[in-house]
Amino acid sequence: MYESLVVGYDGSPSSKAAVIEASNWTKRHGGKVTLAHAVFFDSEEFGIAPEQQEKRLAIGDKICIEAKDMITSEFGVEAHYVLCEGEPQSVLSSVAEGKAADLILLGTYGRRGLNRLLMGSVTSQVISGATTDVMVVKKPCSECTGSYSSILVPFDGSDCSIRALRRACQLAKLDSGEVTVLYVIPRYEELVGFMRTDSIKASLQQEAEKITAKAVGEAGALGLTVKTEIADGHAADEIVGAAKRLKTELIAMGSHGYRGLDKAIMGSTAERVIMDAACPILVVR
Repeated sequence: MYESLVVGYDGSPSSKAAVIEASNWTKRHGGKVTLAHAVFFDSEEFGIAPEQQEKRLAIGDKICIEAKDMITSEFGVEAHYVLCEGEPQSVLSSVAEGKAADLILLGTYGRRGLNRLLMGSVTSQVISGATTDVMVVKKPCSECTGSYSSILVPFDGSDCSIRALRRACQLAKLDSGEVTVLYVIPRYEELVGFMRTDSIKASLQQEAEKITAKAVGEAGALGLTVKTEIADGHAADEIVGAAKRLKTELIAMGSHGYRGLDKAIMGSTAERVIMDAACPILVVR
């Protein structure tokens, strides 16, 4: 399914986890891994100290060679690397396109040694601009296996969530995994200020059951039986909570906001899930 994997790599522990996740996947299922390392070009900085540009390129080359050799020796899979000047999100998108990538993998921390989540600078822009699936790896290297026995799919019946469900079913069938579909009843009253009457609650519950039944039908057409859950609350909180309770190994989400309320992938729900969930998140195109 994923035959060409591009990993954003900067030598940080989180990017190493992404490398190991990609390598384990490739060892189990075939394919090849390409590391993409970006050296950010700051004309003012390099104008003052031009030797820094060459130094950073040399450092990038060194850590990529070491990672490539590790992938080949420890996992026995084909690996290459690309070293480019530019913003990480642009470099990753360009390398992924050039390699006809099926999947981009990222760690959770940024370049330049900053210990911060990549929601604004890199991750959000990579996800928003990618034409292929993107996985954000959020676990230590020792836990990266490239296998997912428990997958959670936030589902709202939209085309995006259907694609995420289909991808989750494909992954589950590869490793005899289990898929749970979660529908969170929207809190419309917080948007428009109405009160939930018993009849409104009943109507929302009926809609929830209809949507989860649709998910069961979609999965059944692919030869897989899925579990379903219905929750009532804030979508991101319910998704993260369910993932923790179910010991989920992967959350598969669509490339647009949950339930259509967030128009872009980095809307409040998707962003909070990526920030708060402990397991990897797969954003499906």
